[in-house]
Amino acid sequence: MADSNVPGVKESVWLRAAAQWNRWTSASVNRGIFGAAVIIGVLTILAKLVAIAKDLVIAKIFGTSDAVDAFLIAFMLPSFAISVVSGSLNNALIPVFIRVRETGGRAAGQRLLSNLTFVSLALLVGVTLVMFALSPAVLPLVSSGFTADKLSLTHSLYLLLLPTMVIYGLSTTWSAVLNADRRFVLAALMPGITPAITIAAMAVLGYHWGIFSVVAGSLGGFVLEAALLGRALRRLGFSLLPRWHGLDPATREVAGQFAPLIGGALLMSSSTVIDQSMAAVLGSGSVAALSYGNKVVTFIIGVGSLAIGTAVLPFFSRMIAVGDWTGARNTLYTYVRLLAMITVPLTVVLVWIAEPTTRLIFERGNFTANDTRVVSLVMICFCFQLPFYLTGIIGVRLLIAWGKGRSVMLISIANMLTNVAGNYLLMRRMGAAGIALSTSLVYLLSCGQIFYSVRKEFKRRHELELRDA
Repeated sequence: MADSNVPGVKESVWLRAAAQWNRWTSASVNRGIFGAAVIIGVLTILAKLVAIAKDLVIAKIFGTSDAVDAFLIAFMLPSFAISVVSGSLNNALIPVFIRVRETGGRAAGQRLLSNLTFVSLALLVGVTLVMFALSPAVLPLVSSGFTADKLSLTHSLYLLLLPTMVIYGLSTTWSAVLNADRRFVLAALMPGITPAITIAAMAVLGYHWGIFSVVAGSLGGFVLEAALLGRALRRLGFSLLPRWHGLDPATREVAGQFAPLIGGALLMSSSTVIDQSMAAVLGSGSVAALSYGNKVVTFIIGVGSLAIGTAVLPFFSRMIAVGDWTGARNTLYTYVRLLAMITVPLTVVLVWIAEPTTRLIFERGNFTANDTRVVSLVMICFCFQLPFYLTGIIGVRLLIAWGKGRSVMLISIANMLTNVAGNYLLMRRMGAAGIALSTSLVYLLSCGQIFYSVRKEFKRRHELELRDA
């Protein structure tokens, strides 16, 4: 019998045990992520179905009219600002929040949350006031193809929608904190509240208030979402009051990550603003066609990115906190392979059924057969982004957990430049469909950049481990 006290044998036993432990913990983490992703995915599908129902009601009542174009442009800017400010702040907050709670306890986590609530509220109010002051100059730029009456309607809708900046911005932060605490259910259901309230508002007020009923429903829905999320956090023992406890190391770290992340989000989220602004010069109904053509793809991306991205960030953050590079690598490539196996065949199927799907979903009321032809081509061009967008999300989450906000910002700069150039070249030949195809090309290039950065970081970490050993 081999002597376990012999150094070589003992080392071999320990190496085998360590390898088995790594496999077991990695599998356990992957099962945890998969379970969370399934829960979030199912609930997100329910919420997205309600959002689709809202779009169907809008399409039936308003078709691709000027009123829809005006609402989409008016809502685009507040949505863009929320995505940039709150989305970036949440991505910077969550990895640090998880580490602070695990090392410093609940009180330290609450101090960080109170500080960041104070900062978030100040930013949102400040941005809202700036957007109000600049609206006479900004709106004509992003809706340059609109007539005077259409621009006036856009401006009225825009001013009514500006309060959503503060309301929905705070809701996204509260939702992120629930996700960080691995309480995914309520946060995943929330996106269905506003569409449901909007449908009710259109049913009651639509034929009297017109497009303003959509605004009323949106405002009412955002208020209800904030109330439900705030109540859930209070029941978990969190205080929602914005209190400044000083610039402690955790807050300073979040602020350090926030700067490059907000730069990246500003550039990447600007793609929607750029796309819809450039579509506005193509003629009446082009903004609406771009929006309708993206509905099915947005539904799939919304479910996939929220399910995988939301589930994986807390796990990646914990792995990075304890230096589990092997677990992070295994988790990354496991889900990249899984998503590729799902999204490539799905893209082929969606391209094949684009026109009948568009006809089935939208062609009724004021939405005509010609609208179906235009929108289905837009949908086909948007479909090509699916594999690249969803696999890229996992890579971005790992970069964020690593604190690589600067890398995300540089990728976003390249994406914005590619998007503008692609839109300009393709829209001249293909109209709104050219803008959609440009978007897919952007995510193809973005995915390549993301995984180049990830592989580079893994290599650097491995070299550091060898040097330390």
